[in-house]
Amino acid sequence: MLSDLEFKYPLNILYFVVVIVAVIFFVLAFKKKERIMVTLLNLDIRIRLKALRSVLLCAGLGLMAFSLLGPQAFTGYSEVGKIGVNIYVLLDTSKSMLVSDIKPDRITIAKRVVENLLDNLEGDRIGFIPFASDAYIQMPLTDDYQLAKMFLKVMDTDMISGGGTNLAAAIRLAKDSFERTSNADRVILIISDGEEHDSASQGVMKSITDEKLKIYTIGVGTEKGGLVPIYNNARDTVIDYMKDESGNHVTSRLQAETMRVLAQDGGGSYYQATLQGIETSSLINDLSSLKRDMHAVQQIKKFRPLYQYFLLPGIILITLAWFLPERRNAV
Repeated sequence: MLSDLEFKYPLNILYFVVVIVAVIFFVLAFKKKERIMVTLLNLDIRIRLKALRSVLLCAGLGLMAFSLLGPQAFTGYSEVGKIGVNIYVLLDTSKSMLVSDIKPDRITIAKRVVENLLDNLEGDRIGFIPFASDAYIQMPLTDDYQLAKMFLKVMDTDMISGGGTNLAAAIRLAKDSFERTSNADRVILIISDGEEHDSASQGVMKSITDEKLKIYTIGVGTEKGGLVPIYNNARDTVIDYMKDESGNHVTSRLQAETMRVLAQDGGGSYYQATLQGIETSSLINDLSSLKRDMHAVQQIKKFRPLYQYFLLPGIILITLAWFLPERRNAV
């Protein structure tokens, strides 16, 4: 039925422009030749095959253009389940993430790690929790990775005001936000330079008794470290560097051991962020061994292709027109 007819490639309707141009060309050519043959030479019988040939060509082109729309008949729905783990990414957005000891800076590398992770996920749900002096859920768990990239793009070090790094609040928020009905493993991925992660973080780790919760950490920065820049309002020029209460410049360094201990306490692994993205491959490999569960059932439309019923007649008509002579010989 026509109500069940849909088109897979509706934008291909532009190909009908070729058909319209061809029809206009054949009509104008036919009328010009008709005027010459009939009015001047009185040979009406000889141009009838020319008209038929033009009609066949136009009809064949029309059918072929229609087949390019991808006509298909709706036949029903099929259910497809999505299986995966749930991942909350805790991304450090404190000012120390602006340090450029790893180029171009720590926050850019951290976001690149998450983007690479999104490119390699299949069916897993992911959510974002930025943290600095506080933490909040920027994006709840979702398997829409394009949407996740949009949220990731706007993440920066101005999202949370205030100084310090309250990782404990971020871990607690992630832990409490997971759905308890799922049998899949729950993953907290912490991406940070590890600075100012006080004993409160360790206290939260010790209070976690959920065997399905795994914590992985990625350290961003270098042990040599660098100065924390202060940008102008346009965020395009460094106007100074952060200083302590004594007026000395603050050097921020990667606290790799802190990040490693967090991962060990959480039953996961620690990775060092690199410009080549090696850490993402290692993380994906480790995540592949975790227990997965079905978290969504999606109904997908099923279609039966119909393009062949228009393409074949179109080819036949054009072939007939090709072998048909333009005119009959006079008797």
